[in-house]
Amino acid sequence: MSNKLSVADLDFDLIKGNLKTFLQNQKEFQDYNFEGSGLAILLDVLSYNTHYLSYLANMSTNELYLDSADIRNNIVSLAKMIGYTPNSCRAPTANIDVTLNNATGTVITMEKGTVFTSTVNGATYEYVTNETNTIVPIDGIYKISNLSIYEGTLVTFKYTVDSTDVDQKFIIPSENADMSTLKVSVQNSSTDTTTTSYAEAGGYNGVTDISKVYFTQEGQDGRYEVYFGDGVTGQKLVDGNIIILEYIVTNKTVSNGANSFTLSGTIGGFSDVSITVNSASSGGVEPESNESIKFNAPLNYAAQDRAVTATDYETIVKNVYPNAQSVSAWGGEEDETPRYGIVKIAIKPKSGSTLTETTKSDIVTRLTPYNVASVKPEIIDPATTSILLTSNVKYDSKVTTKSADTLKSNITTTITNYNSTTLQQFDTIFRYSKLTGLIDDTDTSILSNITTIKIRKNFTPTLASSNAYNIYFRNALFNPHSGHNATAGGILSSSGFKVTGSDLEQFLDDDGAGNVRRYYIVSGVRTYANNTQGTINYDTGQITLNSLNIASISNIRGSASTVIELTVKPDSNDVVPVRNQILEIDLVNSTVGGSVDAQATTGKGYTVTSTGTTTTTTVTTSSSTPTSSAY
Repeated sequence: MSNKLSVADLDFDLIKGNLKTFLQNQKEFQDYNFEGSGLAILLDVLSYNTHYLSYLANMSTNELYLDSADIRNNIVSLAKMIGYTPNSCRAPTANIDVTLNNATGTVITMEKGTVFTSTVNGATYEYVTNETNTIVPIDGIYKISNLSIYEGTLVTFKYTVDSTDVDQKFIIPSENADMSTLKVSVQNSSTDTTTTSYAEAGGYNGVTDISKVYFTQEGQDGRYEVYFGDGVTGQKLVDGNIIILEYIVTNKTVSNGANSFTLSGTIGGFSDVSITVNSASSGGVEPESNESIKFNAPLNYAAQDRAVTATDYETIVKNVYPNAQSVSAWGGEEDETPRYGIVKIAIKPKSGSTLTETTKSDIVTRLTPYNVASVKPEIIDPATTSILLTSNVKYDSKVTTKSADTLKSNITTTITNYNSTTLQQFDTIFRYSKLTGLIDDTDTSILSNITTIKIRKNFTPTLASSNAYNIYFRNALFNPHSGHNATAGGILSSSGFKVTGSDLEQFLDDDGAGNVRRYYIVSGVRTYANNTQGTINYDTGQITLNSLNIASISNIRGSASTVIELTVKPDSNDVVPVRNQILEIDLVNSTVGGSVDAQATTGKGYTVTSTGTTTTTTVTTSSSTPTSSAY
């Protein structure tokens, strides 16, 4: 008989069973009917209590570590221990030019908090200025350019410092406050209106006992707290000081994309204005999620408030610009044309496809305290590489009532989901087998799929000017031997254009030996105007066009275009994005087909057509023996 309890089991039923076994092994309870007595209730109570205590201990232990914590307050507190403050929500920001019509005077002041309105999806939103601006007429025109306006309401909140209140905290009461718009100032007292602006301390380096700085942290319920120095690290406040907090309370993401604005009220007494939108509103984001905090906090700690490695820059950029969905950084020396002393940073925003020049400049400014020595950050746009799919499926009509069109629609949905959830991020590889597997799994009736891919990039030429162009696929291209497919145009194709001095629409292909050719079509036959228009490097995926003088660009798929498309066949079905590349499937120009599998349905008449260097196998009605032919 055992007189010991098993303490390793934490499940209620196992705990109860262990207690019952323990009691049954005691001579006092031998042959005792536990289930038929009141003691069963006591066992339930003891088991529940033990289970609750075990669960509490387990959860409490989990909450001690950043990677296992689930409660936001604990996650925020653990992140604070390594110097990380979660990002607040951000207000959508637009950039506009404002011209005052029929204005007079030597100078006109646009007050902070000037309101503009915009309508998005039937709802009206207010956009405000966060700075006071002065307008001085130039040649009689009253205009302010590149004005940033923020969605939301400008709020002012005040606290009076009272050291006798040991629990006093300076909390921003709104959970939707955009902390990037926060401006902090301190008034000496209610009788002394002298006011001093305080700057946010980016860290503790260089902060002295007289530094007029403030710090922030996320507190309870997602509300942020402002706190000040203790007289050693940062200047200490004294009783009677009045803390003035100005910030914007925003509706976060709902007005992203606003592109039309109207002045509400007046500017310096004038209401007749003309507004030009330089960039629609973007950048509105939700507060940083728990998962993001757990991921970014250790990386931020590793960066140690300085940007040395590419990973440091990627981490810091996400901190200073929370609207970044994906960031890629690399040294300029890694480019095809090396540039030393710079670090290139590609940013894909959560809203929109590219950043405005104003936003890029602001990010560079925010990175200044973190830069090392003479390294200069440079913000560039993502470069999209489009993947073109041709997918044909075979399905068994005996196991589904769905039509071919329905299956094609479902497969298109599968491809769409893969494109949106897996791709469209820096460093996210297109895995051919993953996608084809998902296509097969779309429906139980699908037996197989034959999917081929091509990749495409665009370049924007300068018209009526002879220029060289470099296009980087940064993936090896298919070229099994020199001269491959030269007669049919190799692996390169392009959209149309016209060159200066000719009215004929022209195109580009390759000869399979590394030369890019320019041709036009006469009676369905390619006539080459230049057999050495450029070069194509099949190993690196670089295409160079030499001295190309383009007069005009042809429409692409019936629509006017400002770019020329280049399409190639990659050497591998897996496509790897490098540096600022982002991969995305061109859903509109990809094709999906489906047909009933004759073999599965009748057992004869089955034909399989493969691509590349594999074989074609045919099964006829007169013979069960397949015949193969290589091509």
